[in-house]
Amino acid sequence: MCGIVGGVTDQNITPLLLEGLNRLEYRGYDSSGLIVLSKQNSFERARSVGKVSNLEMNLKSRSKEINGKIGIAHTRWATHGEPSSLNAHPHISKNTVSVVHNGIIENYLELKNIQIKQGYEFKSETDTEVIAHSIDSEMQLGSSLVESVQKAVKSFEGSYGIGVISSKYPDQIIAARKGSPLLIGISENGNYIASDQMALLSKTNKFIFLEEGDIAEVKLDKVTIYDLDGKLVNRPVQKSKLKAGQVDKGNFNHFMQKEIFEQPQAIRDTLESRITNDSVISSSFGHKADEIFRSIDQIQIAACGTSYNAGLVAKYWIEDIAKIPCHVEIASEYRYRRPILLDNTLFVTLSQSGETADTLEALKAAKKINNTLKSLCISNSAESSLTRLSDLTFLTHAGPEIGVASTKAFTTQLVSLALLMCSIGKLKGYISRRQESEIVNGLKKLPGLINEALLQETQIKQLAKSFTNKNSALFLGRGTMYAIAMEGALKLKEISYIHAEAYPAGELKHGPIALIDKNMPVIAIAPNDELLEKLKSNLQEVKSRGSKMLVFEDENSKVQSMDSMKVIPITSNLGRISAPIIFTIPLQLLSYHVALSREADVDKPRNLAKSVTVE
Repeated sequence: MCGIVGGVTDQNITPLLLEGLNRLEYRGYDSSGLIVLSKQNSFERARSVGKVSNLEMNLKSRSKEINGKIGIAHTRWATHGEPSSLNAHPHISKNTVSVVHNGIIENYLELKNIQIKQGYEFKSETDTEVIAHSIDSEMQLGSSLVESVQKAVKSFEGSYGIGVISSKYPDQIIAARKGSPLLIGISENGNYIASDQMALLSKTNKFIFLEEGDIAEVKLDKVTIYDLDGKLVNRPVQKSKLKAGQVDKGNFNHFMQKEIFEQPQAIRDTLESRITNDSVISSSFGHKADEIFRSIDQIQIAACGTSYNAGLVAKYWIEDIAKIPCHVEIASEYRYRRPILLDNTLFVTLSQSGETADTLEALKAAKKINNTLKSLCISNSAESSLTRLSDLTFLTHAGPEIGVASTKAFTTQLVSLALLMCSIGKLKGYISRRQESEIVNGLKKLPGLINEALLQETQIKQLAKSFTNKNSALFLGRGTMYAIAMEGALKLKEISYIHAEAYPAGELKHGPIALIDKNMPVIAIAPNDELLEKLKSNLQEVKSRGSKMLVFEDENSKVQSMDSMKVIPITSNLGRISAPIIFTIPLQLLSYHVALSREADVDKPRNLAKSVTVE
């Protein structure tokens, strides 16, 4: 959730730290800070509450410039302790050790009590301070900086990605990770650390991805990596395909808007090299995919947030078309109960970042329950914890997604799940060649259909103004559209702060209809499917209660417009797979423009982070 960036270089490090923080701000923030070692090997630190721009103003207001060639920086999303400058990272122990930290130290109270008895003074409410004091304590006993980190981390329970510098070791940064991503950037004028490669793209496209338990000693011209047992290990240097321009807004006002309009290309990229001659290439899920898919009898999907909604859509497809039992659960709940996992189950995790803590832990828990389990990760990140832990991996090729509210990651997940459903169905003998060809041809049409749906932006922008002063909204759908209604409600609440709920339209009379009056706008999704007539009856029930309604329909659904009801045709002749993906687009546009009308921060909504790497 938080962001880390640091470096040892032959230039002033401060500009890079600020640039990296700005690029990492999308991950979540409520404060930020940086610290560098001066020429006199003393710490120079700046911290500010709020956006990184506040930190930049802080630095400009100082009479003396913060300047040095080694430093670390951090954007914080509060877990322990309220957002404040005292709780902002980096933290310092006795002017000797400074630390930035992502994750949670679960036993910090126990460690804190011990350290208070040792004479350490705590200046914040965070769990991170115990890390700095633990490392300093080991150094007091004569250990080197890297040895002190190696010893200190053994006392930590929980998760961490940390960057450490010391005034006694002015030529190095120590990086360590457990349960929180961390990487090293390699360049000609220095070496760097970051929690996300996007922070360093202006300096390098060569990265080492640290593995679980790794501790790295990063110097100007050398990187040494140890595993958790202290043994020297080699980790490959990989070349990133990302480019710095990919994380700019271009001609768009916000990253979210840009990413909504990038969906046609993101879907083309996801389909590329995965389909041929009207057939899905099942080996694109991994070289053992055919063998694994033929052997499975059921599918278990675990995911969080938007990814969970994608899983719910896939459940309809997989059971209806591929004829395989499919269960979908919220990962944060799954990991804490005692589920029954039958043999021949494919455990599917969905995560844009591949680092979602609850989803990662759900997979680990499932492997303990049934060690014969086969697993598949669908992710937008090639070098992530989930991809490394899974037997099979499918990358969505959505490209960088900066806006906190997921858009193109969601639709490319749906495309990936459709390909999965098709691969399993044909290998199990439940999907014929003709059906497969129809599905593939439908997927090929998606980019064009999405472009058509995007043409409705001007009309949706006008309709969004009617939501400006609303406090609640209700979304309705049936079948797969119920999951899409859930996604629409999630988007609206995420970025406009309007309370929104989604219900299956058939559940109206079981309680939700009591909420409907002239102040409760209702958004409905009306595809031309077997449930259309029932949905139309549900809409009449809503209309008779005085609600103002907005209906997104297939042109062939022909929902009759009434007073206080606006019907917007999106496209026509959508199938079971294409319909949920296409109807997602107007809901994304609606939430975006409602948020703008309410003057909300679209890309960085309050209290939220892009990648939830802590529980």
